[in-house]
Amino acid sequence: MPAGARDLLGHRPFLFFLSSRSLSRFSSQIGAVAIGWQIYDLTGSAFDLGMVGLVQFLPTALLVFVAGHAADRFERKRVVQACQFVEALTAAFLAGSTFAGTISELQIFAATFALGIAGAFESPATAALLPLIAPQGSLQRATAISSGAAQIATITGPALGGLAYAMMPSAPYAVMVVFWLLGMILTGGIGRLQQAAPKDSASSDDLFAGVTFVRSNPAILGTISLDLFAVLFGGVTALLPIYARDILMTGPLGLGVLRAAPAVGALLMTMILARHTIHRRVGMRMFQAVIVFGAATVVFAVSHWMWLSVLALAVLGAADTISVVIRFSLVQLATPDEMRGRVGAVNFLFINASNQLGQFESGVTAALLGTMPAAVLGGLGTIAIALLWMKLFPTLRNVEKLE
Repeated sequence: MPAGARDLLGHRPFLFFLSSRSLSRFSSQIGAVAIGWQIYDLTGSAFDLGMVGLVQFLPTALLVFVAGHAADRFERKRVVQACQFVEALTAAFLAGSTFAGTISELQIFAATFALGIAGAFESPATAALLPLIAPQGSLQRATAISSGAAQIATITGPALGGLAYAMMPSAPYAVMVVFWLLGMILTGGIGRLQQAAPKDSASSDDLFAGVTFVRSNPAILGTISLDLFAVLFGGVTALLPIYARDILMTGPLGLGVLRAAPAVGALLMTMILARHTIHRRVGMRMFQAVIVFGAATVVFAVSHWMWLSVLALAVLGAADTISVVIRFSLVQLATPDEMRGRVGAVNFLFINASNQLGQFESGVTAALLGTMPAAVLGGLGTIAIALLWMKLFPTLRNVEKLE
């Protein structure tokens, strides 16, 4: 491990942040497998799988600007702790209802909505914490390590979630409770941070200051919107239960492996980025990564072999990691600390729109055109978006370096 990475892992606040974020990601990935499989098991509907993404996105759309303002006005680690506690309670409800055999589709959607509310507040506060914790000049490396730790959780989380669900449907939700509560405790151990006080009042203009800032910065606007449209069309996450059961002929454990595959690729790429940060032509590197993401999506879409599907998803995850590290570092370094929560909220809105509305889009398209044509069309759409954005945002394409 390079010296810079060792120094970061020896930095106590960063270590606590890393552990807490990983546990939250672990719980989220277990929940994604359990909820997706349970919904498809109850309904057998691709449309209902897509609805999970829509239900989880709605709180983000409704609350994201309030959440970003809260991340700038209140102590960020306390905001994160409150969200982790709410998520633990929601998982406890799912565990109890599933164990009792009284769980219904409506209850799952209600719990998903509650998790969406907590996530809408947690993500901007978490993103705005990292620049306060990482030593000066180390944000890109800290982002890569943080992403890698989360990917380790993402690798093991889906596999454990699928295995636990196969053993007992309530078991994955019980694990989620434990991990969110542990994450809440670790967040409290980060210590006191010097958070910049907001310079403006709690007015409507203040709430939407993040939007104004993003619109005035072409590089940030291009970065965030590229992720929105590329993943909106290219995401195949919602279709994985269908691929697992109906195309690749596997079960809940196989679904866990498929969901973990992108994280394996992401982890390998994270190890490379932690040692070798991207020093030049970072804008072009991000566009290239998105194009590879789209191409890997197409390969996965047409595959009938488990090994090829897993490989394509791993390549997809590696390409996405390059984009994530560049995007996060660029946005955070270009944003004043007193506005990081609100700008992070705008970023989170776009990310959720791409991931969760992308699930909805994939489910609807699959219901109309069929699963494989929908996935192929999504991958080709991602490539087209990357090429178009290269023309629309030359400022972003020409970004040379980050730190």
